[in-house]
Amino acid sequence: LGLEIPCLASGCGLKYKEDFDKNISEITQYIVLAKKLKRQITLFRFSGFAQSIAFFVMILTPSGAVATVCAILMGVVEGITEWLPISSTGHMILVEQVVKFNASEEFMSMFRVVIQLGAILAVVVLFWNKLWPFGLRQGKVISKPSVWNLWFKVVAATLPVLVISPLDDWMEEHFYNYITVAAMLILYGVLFLVVENRRTTPRVTKLEQISYRDALLIGVWQCLAIIPGTSRSGATIVGGLLLGLSRACVAEFTFYLAIPVMAGASLLKVVKFALSGVAITGTEIAVLVVGCAVAFVVSLAAIRFLMDYVKRHNFKFFGLYRIVLGLIVLAVAAITAIA
Repeated sequence: LGLEIPCLASGCGLKYKEDFDKNISEITQYIVLAKKLKRQITLFRFSGFAQSIAFFVMILTPSGAVATVCAILMGVVEGITEWLPISSTGHMILVEQVVKFNASEEFMSMFRVVIQLGAILAVVVLFWNKLWPFGLRQGKVISKPSVWNLWFKVVAATLPVLVISPLDDWMEEHFYNYITVAAMLILYGVLFLVVENRRTTPRVTKLEQISYRDALLIGVWQCLAIIPGTSRSGATIVGGLLLGLSRACVAEFTFYLAIPVMAGASLLKVVKFALSGVAITGTEIAVLVVGCAVAFVVSLAAIRFLMDYVKRHNFKFFGLYRIVLGLIVLAVAAITAIA
């Protein structure tokens, strides 16, 4: 443009003037477009910042604070009871009677499952080196056959769950109640005591020694967890002990089984919630985020505790605990019915 202006000033002709006008028009359009883009970027940044501020303001309001406290308590309960064989459902049903917040039943049904994502992440973080099938050797990426073999066994143990998964909603609708939960707590509490009293020398002490038959049968036991109050870890641990696995071995394998099962269940619940057409509120989103975060942190401690505990103790304490908790659930059911 700087070259064209003197030429125009000296009267070089109409052609140069037309080119000059065309260039000016194009540059003007670019400037307008750039200004629009700048405004959009600014608005986008402000929107993200505003959403973050709104999130924290929301959880600090009276109603939001109550919901946040509920989410923290449920996250703590989930993080502890998901891995210890004492039934997360049995504890959740009691917690929901003590702490309540204004949320739809559809959301609560999803929340009880999706909060497990925080617990799953804890397993991935703690056992990453044992779960990731690739590594580095002399600067080259290598595959770990033992890890692939472990994952194939986890898949084999997951197959039975896929068969019965369509019944999950029906079971929750008809059996998510005090009586069923209490009965399963007590039943598996007795099973733990019986299994530990007849305990013999385990034939499987390492994950590599688990056969595909063992994995499949443990998966069948895992299917029993579809009954509320059973405890997924409780069912698989009892099944593994009966099959001859050591306590530490079956506990660790149970952690790995949780990854595909709980991740799949969470995804399914989210999809069903989305298809239900029920709108999710900001408070409910905050509750879900806080609950998952707390479940993750607490799960880190719970998993470490259980792996250390089973090296020196048996599962009798958990059996007794389940029986006592089952009786407490029955008592709460009776009081609720009278009230």
